[in-house]
Amino acid sequence: MNRRHFLSALTTAAAVLTLGLPTAHADVLASVGKAGVLKVAVPQDFPPFGSVGPDLKPRGYDIDMAELIGKAMGVKVELIPVTSTNRIPYLTTGKADLVISSLGKNPDRAKVIDFSDAYAPFFNGVFGPKDMSVTQVGDLSSKVVGVTRGSVEDLELTKIAPKDVTIKRFEDNNGTISAYLTGQVQLVATGNVVAAAVNDLTDLRELSAKFLIKNSPCYVGVNKGESALLAKVNAIIAAAKADGSLEAISQKWLQQPLPEGL
Repeated sequence: MNRRHFLSALTTAAAVLTLGLPTAHADVLASVGKAGVLKVAVPQDFPPFGSVGPDLKPRGYDIDMAELIGKAMGVKVELIPVTSTNRIPYLTTGKADLVISSLGKNPDRAKVIDFSDAYAPFFNGVFGPKDMSVTQVGDLSSKVVGVTRGSVEDLELTKIAPKDVTIKRFEDNNGTISAYLTGQVQLVATGNVVAAAVNDLTDLRELSAKFLIKNSPCYVGVNKGESALLAKVNAIIAAAKADGSLEAISQKWLQQPLPEGL
């Protein structure tokens, strides 16, 4: 389902709920406290934010962030693997209480869900071979660029790309990176940390930064109307910044300090 169809379906569903149930939103924070479990949608194909380790357990920046929030709330964390395409629907349909999945903020998403304060640095750009002369969006003319469908890179590149660029969309980040490594696409639009992680794993086709698309820090996604849960998450993020817990997660997974002003 594309974004337009999803938003249309969501609007229809919301109208039905409004007619039948005057109080459509439950107090998720209270429900989580009562159940003792926080359901968090996390990535599984997006290192270093989320991947499956050698022990077959999820690991990464977002997994540590989910555990930090769960610990601060005094509840267990149930991790729910998601993709870029289904992470917001998992939240809006109640399959997850929070989305912690390298989620960037934009006006379209803000119509559907609310966002916490930023908890991780992230920027999107175009990456490709060192010897390819691409320094600005106009240089993509006649090129083939891979992106993950529904990602911030997909949305932003689509807005600015020349008309003769071929944008190939893949269903998850593994598909996007594999397409680049095997030569199916000439370049990819992705995050700086993703490119760094790929370069650490293989020298098959090194990903060299070409130009910045958008600075897009990561936020926790919360359903509309859940003001108590949002306030709680923001308080936990602020405390983690103050006591160095978030700095430790950044150093562990990104090998860099949190930027000032995050």
